[in-house]
Parts: sequence; C-alpha cells; structure tokens
Amino acid sequence: MPAPSLAAPTPRAVLRAYFHAKDENRPQVLRQAFTPDATLEIVNRSASIAFPARTAGREAIADVLVRAFGRSYENVRTFYLDAPPPQARRFSCDWLVAMSDKDSRSPRVGCGRYDWTFDTPGTGLASGLVITIEAMLVLEPARLDATLETIDGLDYPWTSSEAVATALRARDRLAPALGPVLAWLTRTPDAG
Repeated sequence: MPAPSLAAPTPRAVLRAYFHAKDENRPQVLRQAFTPDATLEIVNRSASIAFPARTAGREAIADVLVRAFGRSYENVRTFYLDAPPPQARRFSCDWLVAMSDKDSRSPRVGCGRYDWTFDTPGTGLASGLVITIEAMLVLEPARLDATLETIDGLDYPWTSSEAVATALRARDRLAPALGPVLAWLTRTPDAG
C-alpha cells in the first residue's frame, strides 16, 4: 500500500511557520516556510536596524532572520495585519513587530509590509519574500514593560491595524513615542 501523499501547506501555515522560526529563534522551522532556493529582499527605510538587501537560499535566510537576529533581540512578537486566502500564489500585508535589545533592554517597535510569493502548486512553501521596513523606533529602556504588556494584549500572530492602533493609543505615555508607527498603521490605502 503506497504511503499517503502529504498536502502542500497553506499560505497561512507557511506564514505561521515563519513566525515560529523568527520570533522563537528556531531556524530549523524555516524548512516549513521556505523552499531551499528561496530569496529574501529587504527594503529598509530605517537607520535603526540593518539587514542585507538580498539573501538567497533558505539557510542564508535562517542566518539573517533567525540566527543573527536572535543574537541581538529577544521578546520578539511580530504580527500580520491581514491573513492570506487559502490558495494564494502571492500575498501582501502590513506587519508590526515589537522586541527588546538584549544588551540595552531598549524596546523597538517597527512596521512595514510583507510581499510573499508561494511555490504553488509545487511545495506550497514560500519561494520569495520582500520585507519593507517602513519604521523601526528605538525607545528608552524604561518603556520596555509598557511596550511588551501592550503588544502581549494583541491577538497573535494575526491582528488588525485598527486593533494595534487602539492598543498603542491606550498607553498615554507610549503613544507619543510611536508616532511614525501609528501614522503608518492609520494611513489611507493610497498612501502606501
């Protein structure tokens, strides 16, 4: 009797595996997210964080987005601000991230856009990802607890820009420092 064939993962499963790998510092989980020859492009509009502009291959992506990232940051929570349809070949959505610097304990809050390409109908895994970093704000260490408490109150990993904006605005002492992130989250669709 032949072994049952495994169905290709859905885009939602691929996106969830990516966060399991990146946010939880588990590089081996990227096998459930990217094809071996996947490409990563990063469009960085922030001077507060650095990444190579182009990376080729799943292992190299793991080095950049998981291993090196995990050496510098902890308490990482990244959120998709939209969910992909089940049979998507391409999917774009905004994202939000909050984390803390391991050395300084400074919280960082950033936002931008993901543009995914899936190897459909092949493996179903992502064959390409473009990450646009619109803003990455570095706050003073005294704001770490408020930042993490606010972020931990959101649905993970899928939430909405409205839920994030509401949560951030509810923190009177945090919201003013996050002006560029709030502006990105509440922009009109034509703006970005």
